[in-house]
Amino acid sequence: MYDVVLLTLGSERDAPGGGCGSGGACCGGASEAAGEQPEERCETPRVPVLACADALTTLGARVETVTARSDAEIDEVLARLDGPPRADGLTWPDPDSKTRLVVATASDGQLRAVLRRLVRRYAPPPSRRPADLPDNRTVPDLPPVGVLPLDPARSGTARDLAAQLGLPRDPAAVAAAVLDGTTRRLDLLRNDGGSVTLDGALLGAADDEGRPLHWRARIEVDGTLLSTGEEPIMACAIGNAGGYARLDDVVLLADPDPSDGRVEVAVAVPVVTRSLWGRKRVRLEVRRARGRAAAVVPRDKKVPFLDDGVEGELSRKRSWWTEPGAWAVWTA
Repeated sequence: MYDVVLLTLGSERDAPGGGCGSGGACCGGASEAAGEQPEERCETPRVPVLACADALTTLGARVETVTARSDAEIDEVLARLDGPPRADGLTWPDPDSKTRLVVATASDGQLRAVLRRLVRRYAPPPSRRPADLPDNRTVPDLPPVGVLPLDPARSGTARDLAAQLGLPRDPAAVAAAVLDGTTRRLDLLRNDGGSVTLDGALLGAADDEGRPLHWRARIEVDGTLLSTGEEPIMACAIGNAGGYARLDDVVLLADPDPSDGRVEVAVAVPVVTRSLWGRKRVRLEVRRARGRAAAVVPRDKKVPFLDDGVEGELSRKRSWWTEPGAWAVWTA
């Protein structure tokens, strides 16, 4: 028999003196760098959660529902996934745990908040890197999570990560996957701001009429330079999965794969050309590269971005790197 924790992320507005701001579990908490604090509003519908809990119980699991309103409360749940004490004193996940975790998500940003706390819990400091950690990783295999989308009716139209991965959305199907399904390991993007990315990031913004605003940044992937920082950029997509593969009618990411061990980066740059009659024309050039790591150095102003659907501003260098197969989901 399995113990299943069904975790939802609540707003600190529900707690005394709280608000869904700095430190809130639904927002990703105070671990985000200054100036890049995401703003995520969270209201958790109860019907899918209760339906999933009932289905888990029917299948023989012992179920506990928990609403976490802070990073500390998320950490209390994740501690149940710890393995036995190690000789080196590191906190490590239990690969044979009889406790399984289901995260009820109203957005990809909420799922990301939980994964970030998993990384912070289990990533060893560089000075204590153990011999059993894979050479291409900074974290061990993170415990698999079940994903319960809180909008199951959108199964045919949703573009969240669960839809991209083909995960079940019906609460009963999610319960069955968590108890009787298989795990699918996926790549994780870490960044030097202390956060993680599951789907991808889109850098850039538009004016009130929807026209892209130009910005400048030096962008490179494993030493391949996509922009020097001197030319205008319309958009940059940093993709693990395919949520930001297109921008309107423009294909940015050619073939994003969340399990290929690489990050794909695309930069859309307007290029001025002249016709045979000397008329100026502007075409959009999309430059792409794949690799282990990507770096963006903004130039003369802050660059707005969406990271797993959460808004922020980039004002200094940010690097992303791939952790191949670091996290996993339960699937049918």
